[in-house]
Amino acid sequence: MAITIMVVDDEPPILGIMQSLLEPLGCAVVALSDSREAVHVVEKQKLDGAFLDAVMPYVDGFQLTEQIRQSKSNFRIPIVMLTGRDDAETMRRGFKAGISFFLGKPITKERLEKLFVVMRGPMLSEKRRYARLPFHATVTCEWAKKSVKLESRNISVGGMLLEPIAGLEVGTEFDLEFKLPQGQGLPHVRAQVVRANARDGIGVRFLTLSPPDRETIEHYITGAM
Repeated sequence: MAITIMVVDDEPPILGIMQSLLEPLGCAVVALSDSREAVHVVEKQKLDGAFLDAVMPYVDGFQLTEQIRQSKSNFRIPIVMLTGRDDAETMRRGFKAGISFFLGKPITKERLEKLFVVMRGPMLSEKRRYARLPFHATVTCEWAKKSVKLESRNISVGGMLLEPIAGLEVGTEFDLEFKLPQGQGLPHVRAQVVRANARDGIGVRFLTLSPPDRETIEHYITGAM
């Protein structure tokens, strides 16, 4: 399971070093020297983690971090700031923006590998949260005093895709109930519609999934059951 990492630095040699160190660790690296391009990537592509230079033209690492934390699909990912400064003010500003870790320059193989060990768990968890598995089951949906049974198309730890139906518009919150193939029932999960169209169906995000139910879905997706 390759981990997708975005590395943004306006110095091409740094990008080359990061790519050469991360790829042997099982990462697919999206290397960008223009932070403006990175803003578009954040909105269009699912990432598992990011390494951002602090000082860049156009959009600096602090601003880019804020963009990531406001994105719909990448707001939870671990973010590492690459910086030649280790002063308290830089770190305060970074943590305020949403930085998870700092990695000082010059970058060494040893320091990156130690940091990667710490990051790996959260990145794999984030990847599993968005991993979708085909899932065909009857789902009972209740909203606005209506109760409708819909067929699901796929499932992830964070949500599921349902067949299209009128009335469930983007932003609508509703209750749903379904069973996994092994018979485990997930009653009265609160969900919200995050996308809806007649061709692809209705994408919903789970809002009130309990830790045991989340673990049950994760085990189903990874085949650990």
